[in-house]
Amino acid sequence: MPRILVTNDDGVRSPGLRALAEALVPLGDVTVVAPASETSAIGHALTLQRPLRLDDLGERWYAVDGTPTDCVNIAIVHVLGGPPDLIVSGINLGLNLGDDVTYSGTVSAALEGALFGVPAVAVSVDGGRGDWHFGPAAGAARRVARQVLARGLPRRTLLNVNVPRGEPDGFRVTIQGDRQHGTIVTREMDPRGRPYYWLGMSDDHWIPDRRSDVQAIRDGFVSVTPLHSDMTAHAAVDVVEELSRKF
Repeated sequence: MPRILVTNDDGVRSPGLRALAEALVPLGDVTVVAPASETSAIGHALTLQRPLRLDDLGERWYAVDGTPTDCVNIAIVHVLGGPPDLIVSGINLGLNLGDDVTYSGTVSAALEGALFGVPAVAVSVDGGRGDWHFGPAAGAARRVARQVLARGLPRRTLLNVNVPRGEPDGFRVTIQGDRQHGTIVTREMDPRGRPYYWLGMSDDHWIPDRRSDVQAIRDGFVSVTPLHSDMTAHAAVDVVEELSRKF
């Protein structure tokens, strides 16, 4: 049976994690190694300044007091004793579209798997105002995982899967959406008169593109975006070569 590692960034007690693990049981031997608490928007962070704890919760469920990337490393080296056949991260409570993949711990866990040479999938679902229904997302994850196990993925490639609310109209292969980035930083004062700052989400403007993950979700489709670890801006190499003559 294939060995499947499941993780997330919402924490080991997230209902999305449970739904994902149960959906993948028919495909192989599932082991869960997830953060002990929520680590949303932590990106691809590794914990290097303190030791980490691994708690065995029973039935091949483990909690790590660290990041999703920490979980993948500890799972491969100490829990599984080697790379699994597949890593699936999620089901994230909220979409991970466009530039948000750079912040997402869910996507970063899958990216870490890809760096190890393991086929990897990140799965996120739209819950609106917290109205979470994991059935369609779990079903989509199982369908994608089954095909990845059977056919594999190109080297250092992962799939970023986003699932709309309700029953999807099908699957669509997409590219990352693009947007005009914004942010909200609220400044307040604590009881001792010292300022503090709270980061929030702004209403970013998405640039229309029929191929994008954003448009697929708006159209009611499951978005499947292939991502890879190479961050080289290949289209800009010639431009920078020209610039380098003036360095």
